[in-house]
Amino acid sequence: MQVGIDSFAAAYDEASLAVSPSERLRNLVEQIEHADQAGLDVFGIGEHHRRDYLDSAPAVILGAAAARTRRIRLTSAVTVLSAADPVRVFQEFATLDLLSQGRAEMVVGRGSFIDAFPLLDLLLTIRENEHVHWSGRYRPALTGQGVYPRPVQDPLPIWLGVGGTPSSFARAGELGLPLMVAIIGGQTRRFRPLIDLYREAGARAGFSPERLKVGVHALGYVAATSGEAADDFFPGYARAFGSVAKERGWPPVTRARFDAQLGPDGALLIGAADEVVEKIVRHSEALGGISRISFQMNAASLSHGKLMRAIEAIGSRVAPALREGFPAVADGAGAVSPRAR
Repeated sequence: MQVGIDSFAAAYDEASLAVSPSERLRNLVEQIEHADQAGLDVFGIGEHHRRDYLDSAPAVILGAAAARTRRIRLTSAVTVLSAADPVRVFQEFATLDLLSQGRAEMVVGRGSFIDAFPLLDLLLTIRENEHVHWSGRYRPALTGQGVYPRPVQDPLPIWLGVGGTPSSFARAGELGLPLMVAIIGGQTRRFRPLIDLYREAGARAGFSPERLKVGVHALGYVAATSGEAADDFFPGYARAFGSVAKERGWPPVTRARFDAQLGPDGALLIGAADEVVEKIVRHSEALGGISRISFQMNAASLSHGKLMRAIEAIGSRVAPALREGFPAVADGAGAVSPRAR
């Protein structure tokens, strides 16, 4: 099983929004470098266009990280296709792939706050063809123009990021794309029918089970004890989700509801390392097997020091334990990673 970190480049920490954005981004690149040194497999940067986050240009952040890392894969989490031209998106991540010597990936989807336009087919066409013929509703037609640069990896790995919409799961299966499922609340096992739908659609389309990989993006954090982890995470979690709850008419965030998610079946991967490992194994079994788990920690606006210590704990205690139980892992390009050989 691959183990990674996702970040939304929160503009604030435990103190306030007044933290220098420049300092926050420098700290984020340092966190990616530390994840590489700790032996983690992948680091993802989200994409938001809101005051709360600094990740509106994820390829730029990942490009800075590419120059300071050697092994870790660098991905979006997710690329919002409605917010940018797929031609430009492909060029940015192909450039990242060149800078990182073949370590770039994309997770694409509609995002949480912006409705997506149906442009995935164009992105996949560009991936497969140097010269592109395409016409559609949301951008000017392409009549054989070349799209450059071309990436090191052929094909450039593209995952489909999904939430809870059945048609999105089915579409990923029909296209034979690896699936990244955002599970940020509720009971993880309730996603099993949707993942079964993905696998069934992929099988009908003629794709092998090995091609149909499933990853999970989850809120998570590791500290010395379960109590310390929960106490560290909750204040920022309450602020972040409380803001979204007001916008969407959700129930208010309470500590009791948060604590309920820490139980064996809850979606939150928050606790001491051994507890988190056991929970990930249970989630994988409940979902029929997963290939990647990504911890989203900074939705809780944790300090740089706490994030660095958590990355170290995940790299030194969580990832090795999971790899022992899941030794043969394919990377985003479909090749077996050196660690698994």
